[in-house]
Amino acid sequence: MTQDEDQLRLLSIFHYVVGGLAGLCALFPIFHLAFGLALIFAPELFQSKGGPPPSWLGWLLVGVAAAIIVLGWIFAALVLAAGRCLAKRKLYTFCLVMGAVECLFMPFGTILGVFTIVVLLRESAKQLFEGARDSA
Repeated sequence: MTQDEDQLRLLSIFHYVVGGLAGLCALFPIFHLAFGLALIFAPELFQSKGGPPPSWLGWLLVGVAAAIIVLGWIFAALVLAAGRCLAKRKLYTFCLVMGAVECLFMPFGTILGVFTIVVLLRESAKQLFEGARDSA
């Protein structure tokens, strides 16, 4: 096994780990989602002198929280897909772009993204992807 093959295998494993972490981090707004649902379906729990809070506030919390969760899961799925593509030596450009996008997910995504870009920009790594494409 060459150094590039070994590094691509490690990058693939780390993509699975970071994808799982991203999926878990995407669940942080679940508290806002639950609070928004409580505002919508049980506004009497939040009774104040002026009456219950407006229902639009609950819908706003639910909408924003749901959007953040869905976008986080999409990102996690794309990171996992990039890990799979790295393992199979397919979709070179997708893996390179995902390496750049992962840099936004600090700190682990940044580290993984930089290492992914460094490894994939080597000519020998490009040849591994081309060799896999030619053999398929």
